[in-house]
Amino acid sequence: MGILRRKRLVLTLVIFFMCFLGLAIQLWRIQIIKGEVYSCLALEQGSLSVSLEDTPRGKFLDRNLVPLNEGKTENRVVVFPEAVKDKDRAAKELAKILGVNEVAIKSCLAGGSGYLPYSLTSEQTSLIQQKSWTGIMALPVQFRYGENSLAAQTLGHLGKVSTYAEYFDLVTNSEKIYRYDDLVGKTGLEMVYEEDLKGNRPARAIRVFKDAKDKLLGGPGFELEEQAPDKDRRDVVLTLDSRIQQLVEDTMDRKIDSGAVVVMEAGTGDILAMASRPGFDPAHPEQNTDGAAASSSFDHCAALYQPGSVFKIVVAAAALENNPSIMNSRFTCRGANEDLMRCWKDEGHGDINLSRAFAQSCNPAFVKIGLDLGAQRLIECARRLGLDNQNIIGYPVVNDTRQDLNHLAEPYNLVNCSIGQGPVLVTPLQVAAMTNTIVSGGIYREPRLVKEIRSCSGSVAREFYLDTGSRAISQDSAEIMRRLMELVVDEGTGTEAAVPVCGSAGKTGSAQVGSSGEQTNAWFSGYAPRQNPRYVVTVLVEGGASGSESAAPIFREITESILKLD
Repeated sequence: MGILRRKRLVLTLVIFFMCFLGLAIQLWRIQIIKGEVYSCLALEQGSLSVSLEDTPRGKFLDRNLVPLNEGKTENRVVVFPEAVKDKDRAAKELAKILGVNEVAIKSCLAGGSGYLPYSLTSEQTSLIQQKSWTGIMALPVQFRYGENSLAAQTLGHLGKVSTYAEYFDLVTNSEKIYRYDDLVGKTGLEMVYEEDLKGNRPARAIRVFKDAKDKLLGGPGFELEEQAPDKDRRDVVLTLDSRIQQLVEDTMDRKIDSGAVVVMEAGTGDILAMASRPGFDPAHPEQNTDGAAASSSFDHCAALYQPGSVFKIVVAAAALENNPSIMNSRFTCRGANEDLMRCWKDEGHGDINLSRAFAQSCNPAFVKIGLDLGAQRLIECARRLGLDNQNIIGYPVVNDTRQDLNHLAEPYNLVNCSIGQGPVLVTPLQVAAMTNTIVSGGIYREPRLVKEIRSCSGSVAREFYLDTGSRAISQDSAEIMRRLMELVVDEGTGTEAAVPVCGSAGKTGSAQVGSSGEQTNAWFSGYAPRQNPRYVVTVLVEGGASGSESAAPIFREITESILKLD
């Protein structure tokens, strides 16, 4: 009987201990792990507040920790309708100051607390501050996006939680505080790193407290809160260089209506700049929802295009890998009189070797090389050069299934594909990575866009490592390819890409698109300087004249500007 009693006592103590332990763990979780979350919620229950930051989020920083989205500050009218005593009179006077319809102001005063959608001039701000209104004031509000947002398509944009299903998913799967009207990442890196960027409270807010009966406290009652950003928001550090990104976008604004530019650090594969046109205003995504405007929010750097003669880099590299003596081979080009594929030069190039065929971008010569190699060798080389790899380190993109190198092996495709036409498709980022492979002695590396995630204290919370690389072509083949790309600029189709003093090299491309080939996408992808290259630059001009006329001069202008920064 004594033994049974002792067992019951031990069991009771064990149960009591387990309950106590569970309670202690939960208390620790509430106070330590989620203390700030619950304190924010408790504060909100006893007060009304208006954030003076349009959305509490971490920043996107460039490789030198310079913010890419500086945002802007505007004076706005902040209202607490519950505190406004004579709403009709206030609406009338405020409408007069703002120069807007009185009905619109009355509608705002009939809603909840917040700031009005009107940017104030200094004169309007002064007039409002002179009023003795309770519950209406003029205060500076910080907005995430300014007038000059860099890498807009890549960073993406925010939008309000639009459905209860989306809201339920956020509150269920996130440790962060979400409200139904919150702004969340909808596209680009804003969406990818939503969980890291999202903060739980603004750095600045105006608050008024309520009593036990949920009534606003009498007297002034309003408290301006200014504090360091909450520890829950994190910054995303990119590989981009804001100086290079800025000069690329400035050049594109002047020279490219539609297209893409990618600048990569030679050797590492780090993306220093990536920009698309048409431009995109992330502060007003509603303006980019249909028709031609929709393409402005589209990231052209990661989109698929026919490469045109830029693909001859693949054909030449595959030929060198399979038959190094091809440098001694001769080809005949009869121009417009060719049976399989006419040359862009109607009179033809005559009897030429591989070096001149590459420099002059001779179509018949490369069709002959492609047919001799066969589809399988071309596919294997293109794959090693990354032309079926859409991955970007730190920037997960959904693979576009239209890209399929196996199309090269289908009947009648090899002729067109050998000159970068037909079903062969690439992205500007892939072309830049392929060019970087040549510069890197034949080692392919996946492009990297994100370096690390940083906490508010500046410590590294998560790091994204460079690709260690894989052998795509031999070092000997890569060296020959560099000499061929130098010839393109010295005496071939890319003379407009020549960079004085330090030199440059690359390859032009002109891809005919559309059902009848009425439009040309112009390419140039190359590097500089020639000795010890530091930068790979890829330019795509949609609707250009040719790679020689449209893309090569832009390559030269961008590259010269970048080199002046060093």
